[in-house]
Amino acid sequence: MVSEALEAAKILEKENISVKVINLHTIKPIDQETILQAAYETKAIVTAEEHQIFGGLGGAIAEVIVKNYPVPIEMVGILDRFGESGEPLELMKAFGLTKDEIIRAVYKVLKRKN
Repeated sequence: MVSEALEAAKILEKENISVKVINLHTIKPIDQETILQAAYETKAIVTAEEHQIFGGLGGAIAEVIVKNYPVPIEMVGILDRFGESGEPLELMKAFGLTKDEIIRAVYKVLKRKN
């Protein structure tokens, strides 16, 4: 998802939307300092993961945000659905794990931020 996020960032930059991409590679221990620094700087968070968002990275980040510095948050990930077999790119599209979904989430969170 980091590569998808970086691709989304390039597209958004052309539209004069600046984003910060952070690779949080572990849920435990969660890097609260980095998460909170991003929240302070950007005033909004979009998470992206190849995982169920409930009980995953997005949920863990939301817990840190809500307890410490509430800002709008959107989560890109699998929405409570069983996995399937297939080619990686096909599955990414089927589960909504693409740069396009990340871009949509950024627009959505920006509307809530303003």
